[in-house]
Amino acid sequence: MVRHAKSSWGDFTTPDFDRPLNERGKKDAPEMANRLLNKNIIIDIFISSPAKRAKNTCQAFCKLYNRPKDEILYIDDLYHASVETFNKVVSAIDNKFESAAIFSHNPGITDFVNALVKDVNIDNMPTCAVFAIEIETNSWQDFLQASKKFLFVDYPKSAASE
Repeated sequence: MVRHAKSSWGDFTTPDFDRPLNERGKKDAPEMANRLLNKNIIIDIFISSPAKRAKNTCQAFCKLYNRPKDEILYIDDLYHASVETFNKVVSAIDNKFESAAIFSHNPGITDFVNALVKDVNIDNMPTCAVFAIEIETNSWQDFLQASKKFLFVDYPKSAASE
């Protein structure tokens, strides 16, 4: 799970859906993608909210993963998504993919990651945060019932990553 990078509030007339990344967000997105690459995290499918800030964050990850932007699966429901929506999106992933990165927004993404693993609870997914789990299943359709193991959480200002 990846929360979009820091967005711009420079023009208050810009609709929320259309807010772009600010300079920090443009720097943080490739930095976080590099951190995943350095951890040898493989991403088979990139799934994103179509909102501009999530889309741009996902595209920055794709660029560093040497994957074309047209491979990104945009799902409208990931904008202002609930825990139930996240569960539906994950459960609908094609079984040909072994791993996925999903780019979305608060507060739904924080609610979702907190529902994934009982032992881990975070107050807030910071901008461009990555929350990684491993699931034990052969089918994404079994995601809800599958055993889940927390791997890590990382974000641009994380002391653990410095």
